Amino acid sequence: MGSVLGFPGVDPSDAAVGARLKRWREQRGLSVDELAPLMSMTPEETRRAESGRGHLTTAQLGAATNALHLPLWALVSDHRAY
Repeated sequence: MGSVLGFPGVDPSDAAVGARLKRWREQRGLSVDELAPLMSMTPEETRRAESGRGHLTTAQLGAATNALHLPLWALVSDHRAY
């Protein structure tokens, strides 16, 4: 993605995953400060990911789904994978 005035652009895929992560985290009643260490991230990195300004690795996606008791597809799609 390009940047404007030195700020990184937002990847639409990262924004969609981040929005789902935030929605599920809030539904599960966890704060960013509680979820971040479970994903091996800082709270700031988690906030960036939720806003679409950060990219989650497959390991971080797996850790998030494990912490939130979700199947992996729940963070990458709004449609059931099975």
